Amino acid sequence: MARDETRPGPAPVPDEAEESVPFETADIYGAYPRLPDDQMARLAQHGRRRAVHAGDVLIREGERCETFYVVLSGSVAIVEGYGTPDERLLRVHGPGRFIGELGLLNGQVAFYTAVVRDPGEALALSMDQLRDLVTRDSVLGDVVLRACLGRRALLVGQGAGFRIIGSRYSPDTRRLREFAARNRLPHRWIDLETDEEAEELLRRFGVGPEETPLVIWRDTTLLRNPSNAELARLMGLPSLPAGNHHGDLLIVGSGPAGLAAAVNAASEGLDTTVVEAMASGGQAATSSRIENLLGFPSGISGAELTERAVLQADKFGARISVPAEAARLEPRDGHYAVGFADGSEITARSIVLATGARYRRLQVPGIERLEGTSVHYSATVYEAQQCRTDPVAVVGGGNSAGQAVLFLAGYAPQVYLLVRGPSLEAHMSRYLIDQVERHPRVRVLLHTETTEALGDKVLEAVTVVDHRTGEHRHLAVRALFVFTGAEPHTEWLSDALALDARGFVLTGAEAQACSVPGLWQSQGRDCLTSETSLPGVFAAGDVRSGSVKRVASAVGEGAMSIHFVHRYLGHTAAPGGTDSFPHTRPRESAWLG
Repeated sequence: MARDETRPGPAPVPDEAEESVPFETADIYGAYPRLPDDQMARLAQHGRRRAVHAGDVLIREGERCETFYVVLSGSVAIVEGYGTPDERLLRVHGPGRFIGELGLLNGQVAFYTAVVRDPGEALALSMDQLRDLVTRDSVLGDVVLRACLGRRALLVGQGAGFRIIGSRYSPDTRRLREFAARNRLPHRWIDLETDEEAEELLRRFGVGPEETPLVIWRDTTLLRNPSNAELARLMGLPSLPAGNHHGDLLIVGSGPAGLAAAVNAASEGLDTTVVEAMASGGQAATSSRIENLLGFPSGISGAELTERAVLQADKFGARISVPAEAARLEPRDGHYAVGFADGSEITARSIVLATGARYRRLQVPGIERLEGTSVHYSATVYEAQQCRTDPVAVVGGGNSAGQAVLFLAGYAPQVYLLVRGPSLEAHMSRYLIDQVERHPRVRVLLHTETTEALGDKVLEAVTVVDHRTGEHRHLAVRALFVFTGAEPHTEWLSDALALDARGFVLTGAEAQACSVPGLWQSQGRDCLTSETSLPGVFAAGDVRSGSVKRVASAVGEGAMSIHFVHRYLGHTAAPGGTDSFPHTRPRESAWLG
Protein backbone atom coordinates (compact mmCIF):
# COMPACT_ATOMS: atom_id res chain seq x y z
CA MET A 1 0.00 0.00 0.00
CA ALA A 2 1.47 3.36 -1.03
CA ARG A 3 2.35 5.89 1.61
CA ASP A 4 0.24 9.06 1.72
CA GLU A 5 2.50 11.64 0.11
CA THR A 6 0.47 14.46 1.58
CA ARG A 7 1.50 13.39 5.09
CA PRO A 8 5.26 12.75 5.31
CA GLY A 9 5.47 12.20 9.05
CA PRO A 10 3.51 11.50 12.22
CA ALA A 11 0.88 13.97 13.32
CA PRO A 12 1.55 16.11 16.39
CA VAL A 13 -0.39 15.00 19.46
CA PRO A 14 -1.43 16.76 22.66
CA ASP A 15 0.48 14.41 24.97
CA GLU A 16 2.02 10.96 25.24
CA ALA A 17 -1.27 9.44 26.38
CA GLU A 18 -2.75 10.28 22.98
CA GLU A 19 0.29 9.27 20.94
CA SER A 20 -0.69 8.87 17.30
CA VAL A 21 0.31 6.04 15.01
CA PRO A 22 3.05 6.65 12.45
CA PHE A 23 1.89 8.50 9.36
CA GLU A 24 -1.49 9.36 10.86
CA THR A 25 -3.12 12.07 8.79
CA ALA A 26 -3.17 15.45 10.50
CA ASP A 27 -6.51 16.89 11.55
CA ILE A 28 -7.44 19.10 8.58
CA TYR A 29 -10.06 21.80 9.23
CA GLY A 30 -11.53 19.76 12.08
CA ALA A 31 -12.39 16.87 9.76
CA TYR A 32 -10.39 14.28 11.74
CA PRO A 33 -10.97 15.07 15.42
CA ARG A 34 -9.67 12.84 18.19
CA LEU A 35 -12.60 12.21 20.54
CA PRO A 36 -11.96 13.18 24.18
CA ASP A 37 -12.09 10.62 26.96
CA ASP A 38 -15.62 11.56 28.12
CA GLN A 39 -17.10 11.07 24.65
CA MET A 40 -15.19 7.82 24.19
CA ALA A 41 -16.61 6.60 27.50
CA ARG A 42 -20.19 7.39 26.45
CA LEU A 43 -19.70 5.61 23.14
CA ALA A 44 -18.22 2.59 24.92
CA GLN A 45 -21.39 2.28 27.03
CA HIS A 46 -23.42 1.68 23.86
CA GLY A 47 -21.05 -0.09 21.49
CA ARG A 48 -19.19 -3.37 21.53
CA ARG A 49 -15.43 -3.81 21.50
CA ARG A 50 -13.92 -6.07 18.86
CA ALA A 51 -10.40 -7.10 18.00
CA VAL A 52 -9.26 -6.09 14.53
CA HIS A 53 -6.41 -7.61 12.55
CA ALA A 54 -4.26 -6.20 9.77
CA GLY A 55 -6.16 -6.44 6.50
CA ASP A 56 -9.64 -6.56 8.06
CA VAL A 57 -12.07 -4.51 5.96
CA LEU A 58 -14.44 -2.43 8.10
CA ILE A 59 -16.10 -0.44 5.32
CA ARG A 60 -16.03 -1.49 1.69
CA GLU A 61 -16.13 0.92 -1.23
CA GLY A 62 -19.45 0.76 -3.10
CA GLU A 63 -21.42 -0.74 -0.20
CA ARG A 64 -23.65 0.95 2.34
CA CYS A 65 -22.12 1.30 5.77
CA GLU A 66 -24.37 0.46 8.70
CA THR A 67 -21.76 0.52 11.47
CA PHE A 68 -19.98 3.41 13.17
CA TYR A 69 -16.39 2.49 14.12
CA VAL A 70 -14.09 4.19 16.61
CA VAL A 71 -10.42 3.21 16.69
CA LEU A 72 -9.36 2.19 20.23
CA SER A 73 -5.89 0.95 19.33
CA GLY A 74 -3.95 0.23 16.17
CA SER A 75 -4.72 2.16 12.99
CA VAL A 76 -7.14 2.14 10.06
CA ALA A 77 -6.29 3.24 6.51
CA ILE A 78 -8.82 4.91 4.22
CA VAL A 79 -8.12 3.70 0.69
CA GLU A 80 -9.61 4.36 -2.73
CA GLY A 81 -9.59 1.53 -5.27
CA TYR A 82 -8.55 -1.04 -2.67
CA GLY A 83 -7.06 -4.14 -4.26
CA THR A 84 -6.88 -2.61 -7.75
CA PRO A 85 -3.90 -1.30 -9.74
CA ASP A 86 -5.18 2.22 -9.01
CA GLU A 87 -5.18 1.77 -5.23
CA ARG A 88 -4.58 5.09 -3.48
CA LEU A 89 -4.10 5.83 0.22
CA LEU A 90 -6.22 8.80 1.27
CA ARG A 91 -5.61 8.97 5.03
CA VAL A 92 -4.75 7.03 8.19
CA HIS A 93 -6.58 7.20 11.52
CA GLY A 94 -5.25 6.18 14.93
CA PRO A 95 -6.75 5.77 18.41
CA GLY A 96 -9.57 8.13 19.35
CA ARG A 97 -10.75 8.77 15.82
CA PHE A 98 -13.92 7.49 14.19
CA ILE A 99 -14.35 6.11 10.67
CA GLY A 100 -16.91 7.48 8.22
CA GLU A 101 -18.03 10.55 6.31
CA LEU A 102 -21.29 12.08 5.13
CA GLY A 103 -22.47 8.94 3.35
CA LEU A 104 -22.49 7.21 6.73
CA LEU A 105 -25.20 9.59 7.93
CA ASN A 106 -27.42 9.80 4.86
CA GLY A 107 -27.33 6.21 3.63
CA GLN A 108 -25.15 6.60 0.54
CA VAL A 109 -22.65 3.99 -0.51
CA ALA A 110 -19.07 4.37 0.71
CA PHE A 111 -16.60 6.13 -1.59
CA TYR A 112 -13.60 4.42 0.00
CA THR A 113 -12.53 1.25 1.80
CA ALA A 114 -11.59 1.34 5.48
CA VAL A 115 -9.00 -1.39 6.09
CA VAL A 116 -7.11 -2.15 9.30
CA ARG A 117 -3.45 -1.18 8.91
CA ASP A 118 -2.07 -1.97 12.37
CA PRO A 119 -3.88 -4.57 14.51
CA GLY A 120 -5.67 -3.43 17.61
CA GLU A 121 -9.19 -2.91 18.85
CA ALA A 122 -12.22 -0.98 17.59
CA LEU A 123 -15.53 0.07 19.05
CA ALA A 124 -18.55 -0.73 16.87
CA LEU A 125 -21.99 0.92 17.13
CA SER A 126 -25.00 0.38 14.93
CA MET A 127 -26.40 3.49 13.28
CA ASP A 128 -29.50 3.25 15.47
CA GLN A 129 -27.29 3.20 18.57
CA LEU A 130 -25.35 6.21 17.33
CA ARG A 131 -28.53 8.16 16.49
CA ASP A 132 -29.95 7.41 19.91
CA LEU A 133 -26.75 8.57 21.59
CA VAL A 134 -26.37 11.86 19.71
CA THR A 135 -30.04 12.65 20.38
CA ARG A 136 -29.07 12.86 24.05
CA ASP A 137 -25.58 14.30 23.52
CA SER A 138 -25.72 17.30 21.19
CA VAL A 139 -22.01 18.05 21.65
CA LEU A 140 -21.02 14.63 20.32
CA GLY A 141 -23.57 14.92 17.53
CA ASP A 142 -22.10 18.25 16.45
CA VAL A 143 -18.56 16.84 16.45
CA VAL A 144 -19.62 13.92 14.26
CA LEU A 145 -21.62 16.13 11.91
CA ARG A 146 -18.87 18.71 11.45
CA ALA A 147 -16.28 16.03 10.80
CA CYS A 148 -18.48 14.22 8.27
CA LEU A 149 -19.21 17.45 6.38
CA GLY A 150 -15.50 18.28 6.29
CA ARG A 151 -14.54 14.80 5.13
CA ARG A 152 -17.02 14.93 2.25
CA ALA A 153 -15.55 18.25 1.13
CA LEU A 154 -12.04 16.79 1.25
CA LEU A 155 -13.11 13.69 -0.69
CA VAL A 156 -14.57 15.91 -3.40
CA GLY A 157 -11.38 17.98 -3.50
CA GLN A 158 -9.20 14.86 -3.76
CA GLY A 159 -11.05 13.59 -6.81
CA ALA A 160 -12.09 10.40 -5.05
CA GLY A 161 -15.18 8.42 -6.00
CA PHE A 162 -16.42 7.48 -9.45
CA ARG A 163 -15.04 8.75 -12.75
CA ILE A 164 -16.85 10.53 -15.56
CA ILE A 165 -15.18 10.19 -18.96
CA GLY A 166 -16.50 12.55 -21.59
CA SER A 167 -15.82 15.48 -23.83
CA ARG A 168 -16.01 19.01 -22.52
CA TYR A 169 -18.13 19.72 -25.62
CA SER A 170 -20.73 17.06 -24.78
CA PRO A 171 -24.04 18.26 -23.22
CA ASP A 172 -24.50 14.84 -21.58
CA THR A 173 -21.03 15.07 -20.00
CA ARG A 174 -21.99 18.46 -18.64
CA ARG A 175 -25.31 17.06 -17.36
CA LEU A 176 -23.63 14.25 -15.43
CA ARG A 177 -20.95 16.55 -14.03
CA GLU A 178 -23.57 19.06 -12.91
CA PHE A 179 -25.69 16.38 -11.26
CA ALA A 180 -22.67 14.97 -9.41
CA ALA A 181 -21.45 18.41 -8.37
CA ARG A 182 -24.85 19.68 -7.24
CA ASN A 183 -25.38 16.52 -5.15
CA ARG A 184 -21.83 16.76 -3.75
CA LEU A 185 -20.94 13.26 -4.94
CA PRO A 186 -17.16 12.64 -4.92
CA HIS A 187 -16.03 12.09 -8.49
CA ARG A 188 -13.38 12.95 -11.02
CA TRP A 189 -13.92 14.17 -14.56
CA ILE A 190 -11.53 12.88 -17.23
CA ASP A 191 -11.70 15.09 -20.30
CA LEU A 192 -11.83 13.08 -23.50
CA GLU A 193 -10.27 16.00 -25.36
CA THR A 194 -7.12 16.58 -23.31
CA ASP A 195 -6.54 13.81 -20.76
CA GLU A 196 -4.31 10.89 -21.86
CA GLU A 197 -5.90 8.74 -19.15
CA ALA A 198 -9.20 8.85 -21.06
CA GLU A 199 -7.79 6.93 -24.02
CA GLU A 200 -6.19 4.35 -21.74
CA LEU A 201 -9.47 3.74 -19.89
CA LEU A 202 -11.46 3.46 -23.12
CA ARG A 203 -9.05 0.77 -24.34
CA ARG A 204 -9.21 -1.07 -21.02
CA PHE A 205 -13.01 -1.26 -21.16
CA GLY A 206 -13.25 -1.75 -24.91
CA VAL A 207 -15.37 1.33 -25.43
CA GLY A 208 -15.22 3.79 -28.32
CA PRO A 209 -15.25 7.59 -27.92
CA GLU A 210 -18.67 7.72 -29.59
CA GLU A 211 -20.12 5.80 -26.61
CA THR A 212 -19.10 8.44 -24.08
CA PRO A 213 -19.85 9.88 -21.61
CA LEU A 214 -19.10 6.95 -19.34
CA VAL A 215 -19.36 6.54 -15.59
CA ILE A 216 -16.79 4.12 -14.15
CA TRP A 217 -17.18 2.98 -10.56
CA ARG A 218 -14.56 0.83 -8.79
CA ASP A 219 -13.33 -0.54 -12.14
CA THR A 220 -16.18 -3.05 -11.96
CA THR A 221 -19.23 -1.01 -13.00
CA LEU A 222 -19.50 0.88 -16.27
CA LEU A 223 -22.53 2.96 -17.26
CA ARG A 224 -22.82 4.29 -20.80
CA ASN A 225 -24.37 7.77 -20.77
CA PRO A 226 -26.58 7.01 -17.76
CA SER A 227 -29.57 9.11 -16.81
CA ASN A 228 -29.36 11.17 -13.64
CA ALA A 229 -31.67 8.68 -11.97
CA GLU A 230 -29.40 5.74 -12.87
CA LEU A 231 -26.39 7.52 -11.43
CA ALA A 232 -28.35 8.43 -8.31
CA ARG A 233 -29.34 4.83 -7.68
CA LEU A 234 -25.77 3.62 -8.17
CA MET A 235 -24.55 6.08 -5.54
CA GLY A 236 -27.31 5.29 -3.07
CA LEU A 237 -29.31 8.53 -3.27
CA PRO A 238 -32.82 7.97 -1.89
CA SER A 239 -35.49 7.08 -4.43
CA LEU A 240 -39.23 7.67 -4.41
CA PRO A 241 -41.27 5.58 -1.95
CA ALA A 242 -42.41 2.26 -3.37
CA GLY A 243 -46.00 2.17 -4.57
CA ASN A 244 -48.37 5.12 -4.45
CA HIS A 245 -47.42 6.56 -1.08
CA HIS A 246 -50.17 8.38 0.83
CA GLY A 247 -48.94 10.96 3.34
CA ASP A 248 -49.90 14.16 5.06
CA LEU A 249 -47.61 16.44 3.07
CA LEU A 250 -45.65 16.36 -0.16
CA ILE A 251 -43.07 19.13 -0.65
CA VAL A 252 -42.02 19.67 -4.27
CA GLY A 253 -38.55 21.21 -4.32
CA SER A 254 -35.76 21.09 -1.75
CA GLY A 255 -34.20 24.54 -1.82
CA PRO A 256 -34.14 26.64 1.37
CA ALA A 257 -37.94 27.00 1.37
CA GLY A 258 -38.59 23.30 0.80
CA LEU A 259 -36.05 22.16 3.39
CA ALA A 260 -37.37 24.63 5.97
CA ALA A 261 -40.87 23.33 5.33
CA ALA A 262 -39.64 19.74 5.68
CA VAL A 263 -37.89 20.38 9.00
CA ASN A 264 -40.91 22.12 10.49
CA ALA A 265 -43.48 19.66 9.13
CA ALA A 266 -41.64 16.48 10.12
CA SER A 267 -40.66 17.83 13.54
CA GLU A 268 -44.35 18.50 14.22
CA GLY A 269 -45.36 14.96 13.34
CA LEU A 270 -46.57 15.27 9.76
CA ASP A 271 -45.82 12.35 7.45
CA THR A 272 -43.58 14.30 5.07
CA THR A 273 -42.04 13.50 1.69
CA VAL A 274 -39.78 15.87 -0.27
CA VAL A 275 -39.07 15.43 -3.98
CA GLU A 276 -36.35 17.22 -5.95
CA ALA A 277 -35.65 17.22 -9.68
CA MET A 278 -31.91 17.95 -9.56
CA ALA A 279 -30.25 18.38 -6.15
CA SER A 280 -31.12 19.49 -2.65
CA GLY A 281 -30.42 23.12 -1.88
CA GLY A 282 -31.63 24.63 -5.13
CA GLN A 283 -29.65 27.54 -6.49
CA ALA A 284 -28.63 28.52 -2.96
CA ALA A 285 -26.49 25.38 -2.81
CA THR A 286 -24.29 26.75 -5.60
CA SER A 287 -23.42 29.91 -3.63
CA SER A 288 -19.80 29.93 -2.49
CA ARG A 289 -20.62 32.00 0.59
CA ILE A 290 -23.86 33.38 2.05
CA GLU A 291 -22.95 36.18 4.43
CA ASN A 292 -26.29 37.84 5.21
CA LEU A 293 -28.03 34.82 6.74
CA LEU A 294 -28.96 35.27 10.39
CA GLY A 295 -26.81 33.21 12.75
CA PHE A 296 -23.77 32.88 10.47
CA PRO A 297 -21.65 36.00 11.11
CA SER A 298 -18.68 34.63 9.16
CA GLY A 299 -20.90 33.31 6.38
CA ILE A 300 -21.65 29.77 5.27
CA SER A 301 -21.37 28.09 1.89
CA GLY A 302 -24.59 27.07 0.19
CA ALA A 303 -23.40 23.46 0.10
CA GLU A 304 -22.79 23.28 3.86
CA LEU A 305 -26.10 25.00 4.62
CA THR A 306 -27.84 22.44 2.42
CA GLU A 307 -26.13 19.42 3.99
CA ARG A 308 -27.05 20.61 7.46
CA ALA A 309 -30.65 21.21 6.47
CA VAL A 310 -30.94 17.81 4.77
CA LEU A 311 -29.61 16.03 7.86
CA GLN A 312 -31.91 18.09 10.06
CA ALA A 313 -34.93 17.09 7.96
CA ASP A 314 -33.80 13.47 8.15
CA LYS A 315 -33.48 13.84 11.90
CA PHE A 316 -37.24 14.26 12.17
CA GLY A 317 -38.12 11.56 9.66
CA ALA A 318 -38.74 13.49 6.43
CA ARG A 319 -38.05 11.46 3.26
CA ILE A 320 -36.11 13.25 0.50
CA SER A 321 -36.00 11.71 -2.99
CA VAL A 322 -33.58 12.80 -5.75
CA PRO A 323 -34.02 13.02 -8.70
CA ALA A 324 -37.79 13.14 -9.08
CA GLU A 325 -39.17 15.61 -11.62
CA ALA A 326 -42.81 16.55 -11.01
CA ALA A 327 -44.89 16.57 -14.21
CA ARG A 328 -48.52 17.04 -13.14
CA LEU A 329 -50.74 17.96 -10.20
CA GLU A 330 -54.39 16.95 -9.87
CA PRO A 331 -57.01 16.71 -7.10
CA ARG A 332 -58.12 13.18 -6.35
CA ASP A 333 -60.62 11.96 -3.74
CA GLY A 334 -59.92 14.75 -1.28
CA HIS A 335 -56.17 14.43 -1.75
CA TYR A 336 -53.68 15.63 -4.35
CA ALA A 337 -51.77 13.36 -6.72
CA VAL A 338 -48.42 14.45 -8.15
CA GLY A 339 -47.18 12.49 -11.13
CA PHE A 340 -43.51 12.35 -12.10
CA ALA A 341 -41.63 12.21 -15.38
CA ASP A 342 -40.78 8.53 -14.85
CA GLY A 343 -44.45 7.58 -14.53
CA SER A 344 -44.53 7.21 -10.73
CA GLU A 345 -46.98 9.02 -8.49
CA ILE A 346 -47.35 10.22 -4.89
CA THR A 347 -50.62 11.19 -3.21
CA ALA A 348 -50.81 13.49 -0.20
CA ARG A 349 -53.42 15.41 1.77
CA SER A 350 -51.56 18.69 1.22
CA ILE A 351 -48.83 20.07 -1.03
CA VAL A 352 -46.14 22.73 -0.61
CA LEU A 353 -44.68 23.99 -3.89
CA ALA A 354 -41.10 25.13 -3.35
CA THR A 355 -39.59 24.62 -6.78
CA GLY A 356 -37.76 27.95 -6.73
CA ALA A 357 -36.69 29.66 -9.92
CA ARG A 358 -33.92 29.26 -12.47
CA TYR A 359 -31.69 31.97 -13.86
CA ARG A 360 -33.02 33.28 -17.14
CA ARG A 361 -31.15 32.08 -20.22
CA LEU A 362 -29.27 34.78 -22.03
CA GLN A 363 -30.79 35.23 -25.49
CA VAL A 364 -27.94 36.44 -27.70
CA PRO A 365 -26.52 35.06 -30.97
CA GLY A 366 -23.98 32.27 -30.64
CA ILE A 367 -24.70 31.39 -27.02
CA GLU A 368 -26.85 28.27 -27.38
CA ARG A 369 -24.09 26.05 -28.77
CA LEU A 370 -21.78 27.05 -25.90
CA GLU A 371 -24.19 26.43 -23.01
CA GLY A 372 -22.97 23.66 -20.78
CA THR A 373 -19.38 23.91 -21.98
CA SER A 374 -18.26 27.51 -21.45
CA VAL A 375 -21.53 29.35 -20.72
CA HIS A 376 -22.85 28.56 -17.25
CA TYR A 377 -25.82 29.45 -15.05
CA SER A 378 -24.10 28.59 -11.77
CA ALA A 379 -20.59 29.04 -10.41
CA THR A 380 -19.35 26.03 -8.48
CA VAL A 381 -15.83 24.76 -7.89
CA TYR A 382 -16.12 22.51 -10.93
CA GLU A 383 -16.60 25.42 -13.34
CA ALA A 384 -14.09 27.56 -11.48
CA GLN A 385 -11.33 24.96 -11.81
CA GLN A 386 -11.48 25.41 -15.59
CA CYS A 387 -10.84 29.16 -15.26
CA ARG A 388 -7.42 29.23 -13.66
CA THR A 389 -5.57 30.72 -16.61
CA ASP A 390 -8.14 32.71 -18.58
CA PRO A 391 -10.34 35.76 -17.90
CA VAL A 392 -14.07 35.22 -17.45
CA ALA A 393 -17.18 37.40 -17.43
CA VAL A 394 -20.24 37.45 -15.18
CA VAL A 395 -23.53 38.93 -16.39
CA GLY A 396 -25.88 40.31 -13.75
CA GLY A 397 -26.18 42.91 -11.04
CA GLY A 398 -27.74 41.09 -8.09
CA ASN A 399 -26.39 39.28 -5.06
CA SER A 400 -25.92 36.00 -6.92
CA ALA A 401 -23.77 37.73 -9.51
CA GLY A 402 -21.73 39.45 -6.79
CA GLN A 403 -21.12 36.20 -4.93
CA ALA A 404 -20.11 34.48 -8.17
CA VAL A 405 -17.67 37.26 -9.06
CA LEU A 406 -15.90 37.06 -5.72
CA PHE A 407 -15.74 33.28 -5.88
CA LEU A 408 -14.41 33.17 -9.44
CA ALA A 409 -11.84 35.86 -8.66
CA GLY A 410 -10.17 33.30 -6.42
CA TYR A 411 -9.43 31.23 -9.53
CA ALA A 412 -9.41 33.37 -12.69
CA PRO A 413 -6.80 36.09 -13.34
CA GLN A 414 -9.49 38.60 -14.39
CA VAL A 415 -13.25 38.71 -13.82
CA TYR A 416 -15.47 41.20 -15.67
CA LEU A 417 -18.85 42.02 -14.10
CA LEU A 418 -21.19 43.17 -16.86
CA VAL A 419 -24.08 45.24 -15.49
CA ARG A 420 -26.76 46.72 -17.73
CA GLY A 421 -27.80 49.35 -15.20
CA PRO A 422 -26.02 52.51 -14.03
CA SER A 423 -24.94 51.16 -10.62
CA LEU A 424 -24.75 48.10 -8.38
CA GLU A 425 -26.84 49.65 -5.61
CA ALA A 426 -30.20 48.84 -7.20
CA HIS A 427 -30.04 45.04 -6.70
CA MET A 428 -26.86 44.14 -4.78
CA SER A 429 -26.30 44.26 -1.01
CA ARG A 430 -23.86 46.84 0.27
CA TYR A 431 -21.51 44.30 1.83
CA LEU A 432 -21.09 42.62 -1.55
CA ILE A 433 -20.65 45.88 -3.44
CA ASP A 434 -17.79 46.88 -1.14
CA GLN A 435 -15.99 43.57 -1.69
CA VAL A 436 -16.55 43.57 -5.45
CA GLU A 437 -15.30 47.13 -5.92
CA ARG A 438 -12.19 46.52 -3.82
CA HIS A 439 -11.11 43.24 -5.38
CA PRO A 440 -7.99 43.68 -7.53
CA ARG A 441 -9.03 41.00 -10.07
CA VAL A 442 -12.55 42.33 -10.63
CA ARG A 443 -13.49 44.97 -13.16
CA VAL A 444 -17.06 46.31 -13.12
CA LEU A 445 -18.49 47.51 -16.44
CA LEU A 446 -21.72 49.48 -15.93
CA HIS A 447 -24.20 50.39 -18.69
CA THR A 448 -22.89 47.28 -20.46
CA GLU A 449 -24.88 44.58 -22.22
CA THR A 450 -23.74 41.36 -23.90
CA THR A 451 -24.81 41.19 -27.56
CA GLU A 452 -23.03 38.11 -28.95
CA ALA A 453 -21.00 35.06 -27.90
CA LEU A 454 -18.07 34.25 -30.16
CA GLY A 455 -16.54 30.80 -30.54
CA ASP A 456 -17.24 27.44 -32.10
CA LYS A 457 -16.73 24.70 -29.54
CA VAL A 458 -15.58 26.95 -26.70
CA LEU A 459 -16.13 30.60 -25.91
CA GLU A 460 -13.41 32.84 -27.29
CA ALA A 461 -14.90 36.28 -26.63
CA VAL A 462 -18.14 38.16 -26.01
CA THR A 463 -19.29 41.27 -27.81
CA VAL A 464 -20.59 43.98 -25.47
CA VAL A 465 -22.14 47.39 -26.05
CA ASP A 466 -21.80 50.46 -23.81
CA HIS A 467 -25.25 52.07 -23.80
CA ARG A 468 -23.83 55.47 -22.90
CA THR A 469 -21.59 55.72 -25.97
CA GLY A 470 -23.01 53.07 -28.29
CA GLU A 471 -19.53 51.56 -28.61
CA HIS A 472 -19.26 47.83 -29.40
CA ARG A 473 -16.13 45.89 -28.45
CA HIS A 474 -14.89 42.37 -27.84
CA LEU A 475 -13.91 41.04 -24.41
CA ALA A 476 -11.54 38.09 -24.67
CA VAL A 477 -13.03 35.72 -22.08
CA ARG A 478 -13.11 31.93 -22.01
CA ALA A 479 -16.19 31.45 -19.82
CA LEU A 480 -19.42 33.35 -19.28
CA PHE A 481 -21.53 33.07 -16.11
CA VAL A 482 -25.11 34.33 -16.34
CA PHE A 483 -27.20 35.54 -13.37
CA THR A 484 -29.87 37.68 -15.02
CA GLY A 485 -33.14 37.35 -13.17
CA ALA A 486 -35.12 34.24 -12.46
CA GLU A 487 -37.84 32.23 -14.17
CA PRO A 488 -40.05 29.75 -12.31
CA HIS A 489 -40.28 26.13 -13.35
CA THR A 490 -44.08 26.03 -13.35
CA GLU A 491 -45.00 24.81 -16.83
CA TRP A 492 -46.37 21.62 -15.29
CA LEU A 493 -48.72 23.70 -13.10
CA SER A 494 -50.21 25.97 -15.77
CA ASP A 495 -53.41 23.93 -16.12
CA ALA A 496 -53.76 23.19 -12.40
CA LEU A 497 -53.66 26.51 -10.54
CA ALA A 498 -53.39 30.28 -11.01
CA LEU A 499 -50.07 31.82 -12.08
CA ASP A 500 -49.11 35.43 -12.64
CA ALA A 501 -48.02 36.84 -16.00
CA ARG A 502 -44.43 35.65 -15.48
CA GLY A 503 -45.41 32.15 -14.37
CA PHE A 504 -44.96 32.57 -10.60
CA VAL A 505 -47.60 30.99 -8.36
CA LEU A 506 -50.32 33.30 -7.02
CA THR A 507 -51.23 32.96 -3.35
CA GLY A 508 -53.59 34.52 -0.81
CA ALA A 509 -56.11 37.12 -1.94
CA GLU A 510 -54.71 37.20 -5.49
CA ALA A 511 -55.13 33.45 -5.83
CA GLN A 512 -58.64 33.58 -4.39
CA ALA A 513 -59.62 36.20 -6.97
CA CYS A 514 -58.52 33.82 -9.75
CA SER A 515 -60.16 30.72 -8.28
CA VAL A 516 -63.21 28.87 -9.52
CA PRO A 517 -66.34 30.83 -8.51
CA GLY A 518 -67.79 29.61 -5.24
CA LEU A 519 -64.71 27.53 -4.32
CA TRP A 520 -63.82 29.34 -1.14
CA GLN A 521 -67.44 29.76 -0.05
CA SER A 522 -67.68 25.97 -0.20
CA GLN A 523 -64.63 25.80 2.06
CA GLY A 524 -66.26 28.12 4.57
CA ARG A 525 -63.16 30.30 4.72
CA ASP A 526 -60.89 32.58 2.72
CA CYS A 527 -57.69 31.52 0.97
CA LEU A 528 -54.81 31.43 3.46
CA THR A 529 -51.80 33.72 3.02
CA SER A 530 -49.49 31.23 1.24
CA GLU A 531 -52.30 29.08 -0.20
CA THR A 532 -52.75 28.82 -3.96
CA SER A 533 -55.97 28.73 -5.96
CA LEU A 534 -56.31 25.07 -4.89
CA PRO A 535 -57.23 24.58 -1.22
CA GLY A 536 -54.48 22.66 0.55
CA VAL A 537 -51.81 23.50 -2.02
CA PHE A 538 -49.33 26.11 -0.77
CA ALA A 539 -46.36 27.92 -2.30
CA ALA A 540 -43.19 29.13 -0.56
CA GLY A 541 -39.94 30.75 -1.59
CA ASP A 542 -38.89 32.01 -5.01
CA VAL A 543 -41.69 30.24 -6.90
CA ARG A 544 -44.34 32.31 -5.10
CA SER A 545 -45.46 35.48 -6.83
CA GLY A 546 -44.24 38.55 -4.96
CA SER A 547 -41.71 36.73 -2.78
CA VAL A 548 -38.41 38.30 -1.76
CA LYS A 549 -35.65 36.43 -3.59
CA ARG A 550 -33.35 35.86 -0.60
CA VAL A 551 -32.32 32.71 1.27
CA ALA A 552 -33.53 33.99 4.64
CA SER A 553 -36.92 34.94 3.19
CA ALA A 554 -37.30 31.53 1.57
CA VAL A 555 -36.50 29.80 4.86
CA GLY A 556 -39.11 31.93 6.66
CA GLU A 557 -41.75 31.26 4.02
CA GLY A 558 -41.09 27.56 4.11
CA ALA A 559 -41.50 27.46 7.87
CA MET A 560 -44.62 29.64 7.79
CA SER A 561 -46.25 27.48 5.12
CA ILE A 562 -46.42 24.60 7.61
CA HIS A 563 -48.45 26.79 9.97
CA PHE A 564 -51.01 27.15 7.19
CA VAL A 565 -50.80 23.43 6.33
CA HIS A 566 -51.81 22.66 9.91
CA ARG A 567 -54.72 25.09 9.66
CA TYR A 568 -55.86 23.47 6.42
CA LEU A 569 -55.55 19.92 7.76
CA GLY A 570 -57.45 20.99 10.85
CA HIS A 571 -60.39 21.67 8.53
CA THR A 572 -59.89 18.44 6.60
CA ALA A 573 -61.00 15.06 7.84
CA ALA A 574 -58.52 12.22 7.47
CA PRO A 575 -59.61 9.03 5.70
CA GLY A 576 -62.37 7.42 7.76
CA GLY A 577 -63.98 10.73 8.63
CA THR A 578 -61.97 11.59 11.73
CA ASP A 579 -59.48 14.35 12.26
CA SER A 580 -55.92 13.10 12.00
CA PHE A 581 -54.40 15.23 14.76
CA PRO A 582 -52.48 14.85 16.89
CA HIS A 583 -50.11 12.70 14.82
CA THR A 584 -47.66 10.26 16.26
CA ARG A 585 -44.22 11.73 15.74
CA PRO A 586 -42.06 9.52 13.49
CA ARG A 587 -38.91 7.92 14.78
CA GLU A 588 -36.11 10.47 14.79
CA SER A 589 -32.78 9.80 13.11
CA ALA A 590 -31.19 12.60 15.05
CA TRP A 591 -27.99 14.41 14.12
CA LEU A 592 -28.50 17.97 15.24
CA GLY A 593 -30.36 17.17 18.47
